[in-house]
Amino acid sequence: MNKATAVANPNIAFVKYWGKADEALNLPANPSLSMNLAGLTTVTTVAFRAGQTSDMVTIDGQSAAGEARERVVAHLDRVRALAGIGERAWVASRSDFPAGTGLASSSSAFAALSLAASRAAGLALDEPALSRLARLASGSACRSVPAGFSLWQGDTDRDSYARQVASPSHWALYDVVAVVSREHKAVGSHAGHALASTSPLHRARLDAVPGLLPAVRAAIEDRDLAALGGAAERDALAMHSVMMTSQPSLLYWLPPTLAVMQALRAWRQEGLAAYFTLDAGPNVHCLCEARDAGVLSERIWNLPGVLDVLVSGPGEGVRLVEYHLF
Repeated sequence: MNKATAVANPNIAFVKYWGKADEALNLPANPSLSMNLAGLTTVTTVAFRAGQTSDMVTIDGQSAAGEARERVVAHLDRVRALAGIGERAWVASRSDFPAGTGLASSSSAFAALSLAASRAAGLALDEPALSRLARLASGSACRSVPAGFSLWQGDTDRDSYARQVASPSHWALYDVVAVVSREHKAVGSHAGHALASTSPLHRARLDAVPGLLPAVRAAIEDRDLAALGGAAERDALAMHSVMMTSQPSLLYWLPPTLAVMQALRAWRQEGLAAYFTLDAGPNVHCLCEARDAGVLSERIWNLPGVLDVLVSGPGEGVRLVEYHLF
């Protein structure tokens, strides 16, 4: 039995990916730029076993079913095709944060699965190849492969993968996540991407990205929180405007979501440098310097409707570990 275990962190995008240029290849409608989150992790163990008749998949201790299992099995099929093997797999995955709530759980899940499954199958993929493989399962997963800050760009299957633009040690930027819901969203990102083109605002947002992306990259290089935060807020609001005006419309926000965003803007007026961004969900990612993470976390805890606060600095890339889940 060949077995491997990998650990990955989810990522938060400052310039978002929403909409696809190619559904089959999971090519994005626009480039994106993100940071891995060290404080949140997914651990995945994969073993290919001769004589096993079907793939066994458990997620957070529960047997996977429906779309969740189908996506894992489809990705295992990709790995089997690359490795030229036919054995079924045993997969166990565990995350220390809620899935399907706008915390990019699929990014860490499929980055970890890509590395663990490819190694268990006898493959030793380099970082670009591993990022391309992860992209096929979940677009944002390709950004969790490199460490630190990553840029995902490229128009073809061959060149669409994430590349590191800054290491985790480059900038002690913190993401203080206001968790206002642990419920799995009714429409996941996988389905939501297909609706992007139905919004009259989709084209306008895509047209803005070529100007936004270099500004965000420069802000990371210069460690300029005001420039990064302002751009991240604008792009998050633009993406959610696309969601809200698609057919059917997607409204991920809850009352506490808006309360957190309004509080951050008020606190900035008082001198606390913090900015928000959101993925496809109600939970709010609050960006700040390391020195302000403690006070920001305390203030967020005191807001009505906040269920939890998760604090994270920049994370490493996907990596193998010596322990296993089974």
